[in-house]
Amino acid sequence: MAASSNSSLSGSSVSSVCSEPRSQSELPKYAEEYQPPIWKSYLYQLQQEAPRPKRIICPREVENRPKYYGREFHGIISREQADELLGGVEGAYILRESQRQPGCYTLALRFGNQTLNYRLFHDGKHFVGEKRFESIHDLVTDGLITLYIETKAAEYISKMTTNPIYEHIGYATLLREKVSRRLSRSKNEPRKTNVTHEEHTAVEKISSLVRRAALTHNDNHFNYEKTHNFKVHTFRGPHWCEYCANFMWGLIAQGVRCSDCGLNVHKQCSKHVPNDCQPDLKRIKKVYCCDLTTLVKAHNTQRPMVVDICIREIEARGLKSEGLYRVSGFTEHIEDVKMAFDRDGEKADISANVYPDINIITGALKLYFRDLPIPVITYDTYSKFIDAAKISNADERLEAVHEVLMLLPPAHYETLRYLMIHLKKVTMNEKDNFMNAENLGIVFGPTLMRPPEDSTLTTLHDMRYQKLIVQILIENEDVLF
Repeated sequence: MAASSNSSLSGSSVSSVCSEPRSQSELPKYAEEYQPPIWKSYLYQLQQEAPRPKRIICPREVENRPKYYGREFHGIISREQADELLGGVEGAYILRESQRQPGCYTLALRFGNQTLNYRLFHDGKHFVGEKRFESIHDLVTDGLITLYIETKAAEYISKMTTNPIYEHIGYATLLREKVSRRLSRSKNEPRKTNVTHEEHTAVEKISSLVRRAALTHNDNHFNYEKTHNFKVHTFRGPHWCEYCANFMWGLIAQGVRCSDCGLNVHKQCSKHVPNDCQPDLKRIKKVYCCDLTTLVKAHNTQRPMVVDICIREIEARGLKSEGLYRVSGFTEHIEDVKMAFDRDGEKADISANVYPDINIITGALKLYFRDLPIPVITYDTYSKFIDAAKISNADERLEAVHEVLMLLPPAHYETLRYLMIHLKKVTMNEKDNFMNAENLGIVFGPTLMRPPEDSTLTTLHDMRYQKLIVQILIENEDVLF
C-alpha cells in the first residue's frame, strides 16, 4: 500500500467517449471523420480483477477506540494475532494499536498470501502515504487496486511511455484540418451572435489532445513554447491517459491534469509530455495575475492584450503628459481598469471618454506587470541581469545584458522588446513629460524584475541595478532587440 502513494499511482483521463463511442448521427458534421485512438484496456481489466476489501469486525467493544475508526479496530494486539484474525483471506483487513508504540495505529492487510502492515495516520482524512481518503474502506480499496496492478503489470507499466499516442495523432488529421480552418476564420471574421447549438457542442466534444493538434497546425498561432501546468487530479469514472492511452487506475488522484489546457495524463507520463501546452480560453479566468505565456497562447497574440491596448492609448494621447508613469492615478480607477480587462478582455474600454486621466492607464499597465506570477524579467534570469549590471566596462556590460536577454522565454522577450520601444518614445518627449531613461528605470526596475527570494533586504540592495538594467534596455533598445 505504500505503493499507493508513489508516482505510479498517478493517472489521467480522457473523455467518456473512450468507453462508449458516439454514433455517427450524434457527431457534428465537420467531425464525422474523426476516429478516436484505441484506448488500452489491460490495466482497466486488472482493476476489475483486484481483490475487494473485507472488513474483519471485532466482536467486542474496544475501550479507547478512536472516534474516526469503526468496528474494524481491534485494540492493542500483536502482529501474530492480527495475522490469525485475517485468516488468510485475500483483501481482509483490520486496524490495531501498536504494542510497542501505544497511540500509533496500524492497518493490517492480507494480500499476496501474506499480511502487510502499514502505519496509519489521520488528519481529518485517512492516509498511509500521499493520498488522503474519507474512509478506511476507500483507502483499502485503492491500496488493493494499486498492489494488484503493480504486482501483475510491473513490466507493462514501466514501458507505458515507450510508444505514446501523443506523438502519433494521425487519427485526428481530418478533424485537425477542419478545426484549424474554423479557428483561422474566427480570427479574421466578426463574431456571430447566432452560433448554432451544433457548432457550440462540436468544440466541447473534441478532447484536449485533438484540440492541441488543431491549434498546433493553425498558421495564425504564435509558436511560443509553454510547459503544461499539471496538478494532481481525481477523475470520476473510468479515464484513460492522453499520452500513453492506458487506463488510469485507483479511486482518487489517479493522475494529473493541466489546469491551462485540460490535458490528462499519468503522473509518470507527464514527465515525457513536450512543452506544447495550448491554453484553453475557457480555463483562463482572468487577464491580470495570469502567467504571461499562458495568456498570449490562450488569446493567440504576440503580447498580452493589456500591454498592446494600454500602450496604444498612452501613445495616442499621453506621451507629452508631465511625469508620465511617475505620477500615480487614483487606485480605485486603476482597479476598475483591471476589472474591465478581466471581465471584457480585448473589448475593455479605456478610452478618454471613460478614463480622461492618462495616469490611470499607466497605473493599470504597471499593475499588470507587478501582478504577473513570473515577472517579465523572469526569476531564472534575475541574478544574471544583476551580475551584468555590475560590470564596470560599458561595452562588456551591454554585451552581457544582450546575452541574458536571449535566455528569456519568447513571450517575455517580445513583451519586453515592445515595452522598451514604447519607453524610448516616452524619453523622446522628455522636454514635455520630464521623463528620461533613468527616471523610467526607477519606475520600471522593481516592476519588471523581482528577486526569486522574497527578501526586502535583497530588493533594497538590488534597486540601483534594477534601475540601471531598465535604463540600459531603453537607451539601447535598437541594438539589444
